[in-house]
Amino acid sequence: MSKDWMLRLFGRWVQQVDRDSLRADALAGLLGAVLVLPQGIAFATLAGLPPQYGLYTAVVPCIVAAVCGSSWHVVSGPTNANSLALFAMLAPLAMPGSDGYVHLVLAVTLLVGMMQALIGGLKLGTVANFISPSVLLGFTGGAALLIVVHGLKDLLGLPAPAGHGAGAALLNVAAQWDAARPAAVGVAAVTLAAAVGVARLHPRAPAMLAGLCAGALLAWALEHGLGGWTGVARLGALSSALPPMSVPRIDTDRLGDLMGAAFALTIVAVGQSVSIAKTVAARSHQHLDTNRELLGQGLANIAGSFFSSYVACGSFTRSMPNLQAGARTPLAAVFSAVLLVGLVALAAPLLVWVPLAGIAALLLLVGWKLLELPRWRSLWRLDRHEFAIAGATAAATLALRIEVAILLGTMLSLVAYLYRTARPAMRTMGFDTMAPGRPFVVADGNPQALPECPQLKLLRMEGSVYFGAVAHVADRLQSLREEPQPQRHLLVMGKSMNFIDLAGAEVWQRELQARRAMGGDLYFHRPRPPVEQMWQRIGFDRALGPGHVFPDKRSAIQAIFARLDPAICARCPVRVFRECGSLPPLG
Repeated sequence: MSKDWMLRLFGRWVQQVDRDSLRADALAGLLGAVLVLPQGIAFATLAGLPPQYGLYTAVVPCIVAAVCGSSWHVVSGPTNANSLALFAMLAPLAMPGSDGYVHLVLAVTLLVGMMQALIGGLKLGTVANFISPSVLLGFTGGAALLIVVHGLKDLLGLPAPAGHGAGAALLNVAAQWDAARPAAVGVAAVTLAAAVGVARLHPRAPAMLAGLCAGALLAWALEHGLGGWTGVARLGALSSALPPMSVPRIDTDRLGDLMGAAFALTIVAVGQSVSIAKTVAARSHQHLDTNRELLGQGLANIAGSFFSSYVACGSFTRSMPNLQAGARTPLAAVFSAVLLVGLVALAAPLLVWVPLAGIAALLLLVGWKLLELPRWRSLWRLDRHEFAIAGATAAATLALRIEVAILLGTMLSLVAYLYRTARPAMRTMGFDTMAPGRPFVVADGNPQALPECPQLKLLRMEGSVYFGAVAHVADRLQSLREEPQPQRHLLVMGKSMNFIDLAGAEVWQRELQARRAMGGDLYFHRPRPPVEQMWQRIGFDRALGPGHVFPDKRSAIQAIFARLDPAICARCPVRVFRECGSLPPLG
């Protein structure tokens, strides 16, 4: 296999593989394998499936997504949102946990994978670029708080809540606060202290894995030293994680229901995968190919449906620890999947002692790092609107489903963008000196600006004139015409007018008619090619006529000056243009 072919097939990360990277990826993969053990079991239960299906979903889909995707650090597998959405959509169709339910799950997983692969293959992943950095910050912050909230029960040694939301988890903690297990809190504290301490003393060491080992040792010591009276929940005995082969069967009678469920789940999976991949890529400074990432996720679900896996996508609670544990290439995710099978098969007696409180402490540490409080403070200082968007996204992530939070944040970002672009700047231009070689300056609010010519208005247009901005532009132009002594001629400096649509072109048509009706005219300086092309399509260039579009400001003023009313020029005291020097003296 040639090197160039491998680069095209897998990506640039293959060039980074060496002995050091393999060691770092193996250590990060070991941590990921340990982290997914309780998560996979819990998420499969949420999805209405037997616990082992959560472990199956962390094997084959994880490997395929890592090798075929774009992100170097995203680890795919079962997630909370996918599990809940799957249960909500398929529970009315079959008894959860039954063979019929499992068959429906595998069929939907196959359909979701095909839809994801189609989106990536058709290069439609650019739609995800509309997820702004503020939305990502809010989504990350909300996800960080979710990680912390859902980890509190294990950290305190409390039973699971009846509900699945963040509110139910908090109410469960508040209601059973008195029942918190001191031993569980102690194990969590030791795990957290060991992880933080190792990270500060040896930044390159696997701090999280060291913390988990410290917590497991303490749990073992308490169990044996206090005669079993500890209250520290452990993973317990696990079945094999080796996924068996399966063949998804799509019942044609239920194809409509399955397609609807698959479409909704695709939205969930795409929103999560892209948001998580972009967030991780921003922290690792890696260029992300969204289309390839979606293609990889689609292939992962297609392959997973044949290996007893349900819908998988990028996982925050595994991707961020993977990055922070020192993973360098996607092989860390491959190691995670392989080591998961090996851990369950060979180290089952030792894994029994892994405390859930220790895992919760590590997730608490991950959540704290994900909050990124300095970025929130910076956003508050720089842009309150973007801060509000980030805050609303974070709140929606906590209170609503994750895909709804992403959609809400994206909609708010688009509304804010449309509001800003719907008010393009229209600045009055002029001069602040009569010296040779003087530049044009913005006259609005400039106390040094010279008086304007009473016949010619110089207006710089900044921004696009599209249907959303038409009202603002038209009102501004009308206000110029309705001034007590309006300037009849208008020169629009259009170099920064990037785009106009049909509605925008009609604004300039009406302005031309109004200017000529009042005895003046309309002129343009350096309109951009797309603007001129729109004018040509609707015939505005013919209505404007020759001699109304100029390549530079000096020639524009020179030509327009010859068309001004000479009687007004003769008694004008302003004489701000150089051409005014040819006029006879006043008086």
